[in-house]
Amino acid sequence: MSTNKIDNVIIADSQYLVVEALRSLIGVDERYFLAGVTDTQNDLYKLLDHSKSGLLITDFSNIDYDGIDDLKNIRERYPQISILILTNTISKAEFGGLTKAGIKNIIYKTADKEEIINAIESAIKGKKYYSDEILDLFLDVNESKYSVEDPKHLTASEVEIVKLIADGLTTKEIAARRNISYHTVNTHRKNIFKKLEVSNVSELTMHAIKSGLIENIEYYI
Repeated sequence: MSTNKIDNVIIADSQYLVVEALRSLIGVDERYFLAGVTDTQNDLYKLLDHSKSGLLITDFSNIDYDGIDDLKNIRERYPQISILILTNTISKAEFGGLTKAGIKNIIYKTADKEEIINAIESAIKGKKYYSDEILDLFLDVNESKYSVEDPKHLTASEVEIVKLIADGLTTKEIAARRNISYHTVNTHRKNIFKKLEVSNVSELTMHAIKSGLIENIEYYI
C-alpha cells in the first residue's frame, strides 16, 4: 500500500469546460483526490469544513464572492488550505488585492497542462507561482527585450545591492544600510546595470525575479 500523501483538491468555478478539464486532469493523477466541485460560496464553505486541508482552485470572478476579502477570510479560517487562482482576466488592482491577501499563486485559464500542474504543486508546497504573462503585464516589462541570465557573475555585494534597489531603497539609503560610501554604491549600481544589460529599475527587478535573486513580487506591484 502506498504511503504517499494524497492532497484534497476543491474546485470552485462556474465555467463548465474549465471545471471538466480540471476534473479530468486531477482524476488521473494519483497525488490528488477531488474533494468536491461547487459554483457557490455557501457550498464551498461546506467543502472546506469537511476537507480542512489541501488546495482550493478558484476564479474570484466566477462564483458569488463579495470581493477579494472573502478569499482573505478563507485563508484566515482555513490556514491549511492553499489557494490557486485560475482566471480569464485580472486587473492590476485585483492582482494587488490578491497578493496583499496572501494569495501568491495566480495563472490564466489559457495555461497548458504542464503549467497548471506546476502551479498546483507550487501552491500545495507553499511556493509562489505566477504565469509569465502576469509577471510581464504587471511589471510593465517587454519579455522580448530580455532573456534569463545566470546571476552568478554578480559579486555577493552586488547581489545584495540588487535586492536593496528592488526593495525601493535610494543610493543614499543603501550606503547607510551597508555602511559604505555613496560613491561606492553608485559604482556598484553602474556595474550591475552594465553586467545585466538593463537600463532602469523595472528591468533590473524583472531580471532579479526571473533569475531567482528575489521572490516577493509584493515589493514591486
